[in-house]
Amino acid sequence: MNAEILRATIYHTPRNPFLDIGGLETFSDGGLAIEGERIRGCGDFDELRRRFPAAQVRDLRGGFLLPGFVDSHVHYPQVRVLGALGHELLDWLKQSALPEEARMRDRDHARCVAGEFLRALASHGTTTALVFGAHFTSAMDVFFEAAVSAGLRIISGLVISDRMLVPQLHVSAAEAYRQNGDLIRRHHGRGVEYAVTPRFALSASEALLEVCQTLMREHQGIRFQTHINENTSEIAEVARLFPWASDYLAVYEKFNLVSDRSVLAHNVHAADEMLARLGAHRAAVAHCPSSNASLGSGLFPLRRHIKAGVRVALGTDVGGGTGFGMLKEALQAYLLQRLSPEGLTLTPAQLLYLATRAGAEALGLSEETGDFSAGRSADFVYLRPPEGSPLEAVTKNAEDARQVLAALFTLAGSESVVETRVRGREVYRVEEMCAL
Repeated sequence: MNAEILRATIYHTPRNPFLDIGGLETFSDGGLAIEGERIRGCGDFDELRRRFPAAQVRDLRGGFLLPGFVDSHVHYPQVRVLGALGHELLDWLKQSALPEEARMRDRDHARCVAGEFLRALASHGTTTALVFGAHFTSAMDVFFEAAVSAGLRIISGLVISDRMLVPQLHVSAAEAYRQNGDLIRRHHGRGVEYAVTPRFALSASEALLEVCQTLMREHQGIRFQTHINENTSEIAEVARLFPWASDYLAVYEKFNLVSDRSVLAHNVHAADEMLARLGAHRAAVAHCPSSNASLGSGLFPLRRHIKAGVRVALGTDVGGGTGFGMLKEALQAYLLQRLSPEGLTLTPAQLLYLATRAGAEALGLSEETGDFSAGRSADFVYLRPPEGSPLEAVTKNAEDARQVLAALFTLAGSESVVETRVRGREVYRVEEMCAL
C-alpha cells in the first residue's frame, strides 16, 4: 500500500507542554505521511517527500492539520437540551436533562439522537470521545451500532442510578449488573469500548457502587467514568447520603473505583489532600469549562491539579456545556483561567495538548492517538479558514506560528472543519472542498 502525504501547516504536541517547553511541534510547510490506518511520519514536507518518494501528495496548503480532538466528557442523550441557560446543576437536571433522558426509552428516538450526536462530534473535528450513555439498554445498543458505523473512536456505557432522579431512570442493583454485563459482551472490543458509568454518588446507593466494583473486577480493559465535586449543593447532599465518607472522592475509593482507568468529570471544588489522592491513584479529571460557567458551578483549580500530578483533559459536557466544539472549549478554559485568582495563563501549545493528547492519555490511548508520532492511528482534523473570514486574514498575516495556533482557538469553529479522519478513514468531509 502506497503512502499518502498531506501537505499543510501542522501542529501537534507529542510531549506535555505543561512539563516540556518544547512539547509543541510546528511545521509551517509540513507533511503528514499516512499509510492505511497509520501515520508513517510527520515533519517538514521536503523531508517527508524524500523519505517517501512514491507517495501521492495531497496539497492542502492554506489549511491546518491538527490531531483529532479528544472529548473526555460528553452526554449522548443531551443533544436536544443544549442552550437551557439560567439554572444550577440540580435544577437543570430536573427541568431539562432528566425529562429528555427519559425519552431515550423509545428506540426510534434514541436512534435519531445517536445520529445527531455522532455527526456533531465528527463535524467539529472530534475523533475520540468518552461518552455518558443513556439509562436504557436499547438506547445503548442503538448508540454502539451507530458509533461503529460512523467510524469514530467511542468509549461509553449504560448510565445507572437507583435513587433521587426520576423513577423511569432507576434500576435495581441486580438489573444493573445483568444489563451492563450483557452490553459488555455484545459490544466491548467490537469497534467500541465500554465504560462502567454510575451517574454520580448522589444517585447511586452503596449496593449500586458495589455492582460497579464487581463489573470492573470481572471485565478486563473496560473503563470507569462518573461525576465528582461539580456543584456545592451536590457535594452537600453526597455528604448527607454517605456520612461515613471523609469527602466525595472517598465514596468512590471505598469501592475501588478510582484508578488509572477512571475519568472523573468536573472536580471544581477539591481540597489539596483530595487532589493528592487523585494523583496517587493516577486517575484523570475531565475539565468542562463551558459547563462550569453555564451552570455556575465555579472556577476549576487547574494549577492545583497539575501541581498534584492529576491528569487533566477537556470535555464539552454536552448538554450542560454550550456545544461540541473542542476549540471553543479550549478557549473557554483559557478565559476562565485568566479570571481565576489561582489560574494559569495557558499557552496555545497547552490548549492544543488539553484538546488532543491529554485526552488520549486520560483514556489510556496515548500510544494510539492524540499526536502525529509515527505508528499512531491516522486521526486528524483539517481546518481551513472560510474565504474572507477574520480567521483567514489573521492566519495569512501572522508572523509567528504560535500566533496562528492561538487564532485557531480564538476564531475557528465548525465552519472551518473541512475533513475529519479516524484510522485513516473519512468520517466527515465538506463536499464543496473536495477539489482541494
